[in-house]
Amino acid sequence: MRPEARAAVDAGLLTLPPMGAVGLERDERVAKERAQMEAMVVRVPEAQDTEIAGVRCRVIRPEGEPRGVYLHFHGGGMVTGLPDMMDVPNRDIARTFGLVVVSANYRKAPEHPWPAGPDDGEAVANWLLEHATDEFGTSTLLIGGESAGGYMTAAVALRLRDTGDIGGVSGLNLVYGVYDFGRSPSQRGLRATDGPDLLDPEQIAFITECYLPGRTDDERRSPEISPAFADLHGLPPSFFSVGTCDHLVDDTLLMASRATAAGVDVELFVAPEMPHAMQVFPCSLMKLWDERLAAWFEARLTRPPPVGSARR
Repeated sequence: MRPEARAAVDAGLLTLPPMGAVGLERDERVAKERAQMEAMVVRVPEAQDTEIAGVRCRVIRPEGEPRGVYLHFHGGGMVTGLPDMMDVPNRDIARTFGLVVVSANYRKAPEHPWPAGPDDGEAVANWLLEHATDEFGTSTLLIGGESAGGYMTAAVALRLRDTGDIGGVSGLNLVYGVYDFGRSPSQRGLRATDGPDLLDPEQIAFITECYLPGRTDDERRSPEISPAFADLHGLPPSFFSVGTCDHLVDDTLLMASRATAAGVDVELFVAPEMPHAMQVFPCSLMKLWDERLAAWFEARLTRPPPVGSARR
């Protein structure tokens, strides 16, 4: 599948609009990159804006009785992005698995650096754990997201674990997240597989400074900031996925390995030749990823809830 994957990435990159605003002052650069992201948003009529725990969320309901709720966090480096930009794939998730998708518009840096984003994510998760049965008719909760959303998923799950509420979460879908804010080797450009990517070390360094201003790399690796350096015991079943050309590949490999060593039920999908945002490059490899992820979702939705899953 690798030659086809390489061809799909090369062809797809030619169709994507140029992104980034290197050379501008911080606030001007952030504004331009947010505008670029906003220009790519495709909204669907099924998605409705709802405020949950003080956070604007996009809610997409399935047809028929919901099987569960999927709390989703979008990407954007904790600086850009909107839940609206994931309307189409989130609608697909709602339709395919019978899930209510709740995508949270958590606060962003530099206006709102750490811990504002995870604070918002935790607030929405707590609300769903307490009210999802009354609001949506189901107590089953999964959490997931892409890139910064993968980070948000891990950070929120660790907070729920520490407060004793993680038993109410059936699984974590961790898609090419950033789990080491001290900048892993691949973030610095030392990738095991060279190839085109949507990320680069300069961009990563910029968003890291926006989100965690003034901290050293060691300080950014504090466990409450960087999930890969936390105690990972007690997390629910987790599906990790990343491409080998992604500048965040080391983050996934580190966290998935440490989670496995901590006894977490881990499935790891590493896609050869694929960059960041790999799902936007259709090929047989991504079809295989879709199939594996779908099987994982089904397993989470058909297994009985873990003992002690009721909220304390």
